[in-house]
Amino acid sequence: MYLSKSLYTRGLQCVKSLWLKKYNQDVLTIPNEQTQAIFKTGNEVGELACKLFPNGKEVPFKLGLEDMIIQTKLWINMNMKNIYEASFKYNGIFIAVDILHVIDNAKKEVKIYEVKSSTSVKDIYLHDASIQYYVLSKLGYDVKEVNIIHINNAYVREKELDINNLFSVVDITDEVKKLQENIPSFLNHFEKHLEDKENEPKIDIGIHCNNPYDCDAIDYCWKHIPEYSIFDISRLRTNKKFELYNQDIIHFKDLEDISSFSPAQQIQIESELSQKEIIDKEAIKEFLDTLTYPIYHLDFETFQQAIPEFEGLSPFQQIPFQYSLHIQEEDGNLKHKEFLAFDGIDPRYELAKRLVEDIPNDVTVLAYNMGFEKGVIRKLANLYSEFTYDLMSIHDNIKDLMIPFQNKDYYSPKMKGSYSIKNVLPALVPQMEKAYKDLNLIHNGGEAMQAYANLSKIENKDEKEEYRKALLAYCKLDTLAMVKILEKLKEI
Repeated sequence: MYLSKSLYTRGLQCVKSLWLKKYNQDVLTIPNEQTQAIFKTGNEVGELACKLFPNGKEVPFKLGLEDMIIQTKLWINMNMKNIYEASFKYNGIFIAVDILHVIDNAKKEVKIYEVKSSTSVKDIYLHDASIQYYVLSKLGYDVKEVNIIHINNAYVREKELDINNLFSVVDITDEVKKLQENIPSFLNHFEKHLEDKENEPKIDIGIHCNNPYDCDAIDYCWKHIPEYSIFDISRLRTNKKFELYNQDIIHFKDLEDISSFSPAQQIQIESELSQKEIIDKEAIKEFLDTLTYPIYHLDFETFQQAIPEFEGLSPFQQIPFQYSLHIQEEDGNLKHKEFLAFDGIDPRYELAKRLVEDIPNDVTVLAYNMGFEKGVIRKLANLYSEFTYDLMSIHDNIKDLMIPFQNKDYYSPKMKGSYSIKNVLPALVPQMEKAYKDLNLIHNGGEAMQAYANLSKIENKDEKEEYRKALLAYCKLDTLAMVKILEKLKEI
């Protein structure tokens, strides 16, 4: 049986997932661009963390597993103190330690450092590190410490990047030692299933499918679940969903008594069963009466950096780089303003400056899920004192177009239990759905984030300009969608 540390933790989540990874990879979902971007960020964070342990050497993966192990032994015997991707194997289990610090080669005393691009220590990291401790201990090493290095999200960058404050180092040695006694039984369990290469383990879907990670076998294992099912009931606890599933309740029509569900959930269920819209016109009118014209429809696009590039930034802080603004008069007349920062520079100052120029401080500003826009504006107001008053005026004047849908004042079965704008829009303004599909290069917020983050790496001017046009078109469509949704609410 061959296992790596990633295969080991996969098996802990679900042994069927492990079996599929080994013997039937064709059914697994290929990582999308967003997942690949997460992997890339992890690699960048890992490389930077190595600088906490200077004068070391990295064992290159291109050597192949056996030669990686040989190279590691060679550098240990040469009294190398810090080795990155130090590789070992015991009884078919291969590990590559992110950072191995050799205290005393003669006594085989070492410390393990596992690097994560998250902002805290998660339970799965303990298991990841525990299999490394297990292998090294079995090979006769005296592991003095096991540590997790993760991002410190309280860090605020000054002019120069301070990696000692960017990272937090957490000693998890005691927790890892407690996990050792269970490892042999886990390994025996894996081996029992992996010995049978013809028959995949009979494991039904469950909470484990998304815990601690979204499994890449979900499409395969969940193929018996319809596209819209009881698993899509809004704000229903995961445990409750699986309780229903284990009672063979999958479709909405299988629900005999809905009195135990919340009022909002009952609206969703009743609407689906009757295939009718449920509308509270009075509540919608009350919301519309809170709006005054002209209405400034606002939408930001942001991106994040695990390693903050600009002064005053914290890791994973939302960095606004673009906005779209549709200005709607009471007679329906529309004007449009927009801003897209140049790449490779801190976009926040120019964006804040343009925002207060484009939005007066005494008008209704409309956002969809206003908590996001308000959060962005508050951070800008705290950062740039010259704009604080005007920015906070904009902040205080924001109203949330999501409210009528969040409160189920308007609900359509087409919304599939969600009040996300991407679900609301096709229900109210179906023609807009095609407009998003017809966009070039960028069709959602995740793609916009990745596109802007990568702009500075595009050398071809024409290609860069294509992406800039695509970003502007996408963001403009988002605020136009808000205009159309508001118009529909007024009609209702």
